[in-house]
Amino acid sequence: MADIPDIQLRGVSFSYGSIPVLENVNLSIGPREAICVVGPNGGGKTTLLKLILGLLRPERGEVRLFGGPPRQGRLRIGYMPQHLRYDPLFPVTAMDVVLMGRLGQPGPAGRLGFFRSADRKAAREALALVGMEDAARRPLATLSDGQRQRVLIARALCSGPDLLLLDEPTASVDTLAEARLFEILRELKRRMTVVIVSHDLGFVSSVVEKVACVNRRVVIHPTGELSGEVISDIYGGDVRVVRHDDVVNHD
Repeated sequence: MADIPDIQLRGVSFSYGSIPVLENVNLSIGPREAICVVGPNGGGKTTLLKLILGLLRPERGEVRLFGGPPRQGRLRIGYMPQHLRYDPLFPVTAMDVVLMGRLGQPGPAGRLGFFRSADRKAAREALALVGMEDAARRPLATLSDGQRQRVLIARALCSGPDLLLLDEPTASVDTLAEARLFEILRELKRRMTVVIVSHDLGFVSSVVEKVACVNRRVVIHPTGELSGEVISDIYGGDVRVVRHDDVVNHD
């Protein structure tokens, strides 16, 4: 069992109508690996996550999650989507949001939202892990962008996942909030497999060991191989790279 990857894609292709998005993708991510998924807009990054989650089915090829079909392994995944859509006037607290991560679990709490003491304990622990335990009773609308991002990560962690999928976790957050997220992710990757979709190539040097470059096809690079030439090839031109332990420009 130890040799079974948490995520495996073999010869996967997917199109939206007549528009090909991913072609012949082969990808294997083992237990407790940390990988960053990078690439240009429209290159297929979010589609790749949706295939792993089983929200989309490949036209060709096979997706395996923990050795089985994605739907069978879904309860072992914590997922943070790219965009948070909510009504700021709706009176939901940070704790309410985190408890949503328990929905879908076996039993009446998971099906109907009748949360037990064990569910609330898991939610408090998840909030503490991201440094937001003091904000449990605060309305979500009163939190900063960075604080809301941490609450969403706590929601993803509340189910005790083996695999954490984060889609653009640093979007719309300031530098200080971003640095806090990096600290959290460095800790989490010791406990579980972590896949991060990001345009922020600072992740490459400070959090993960590998980068999956997605632009219709997927190519895996160790972070040490990310030269300016490789990055330009990924994005189809020169980009600026900011490392969070140093600053490196590729212009």
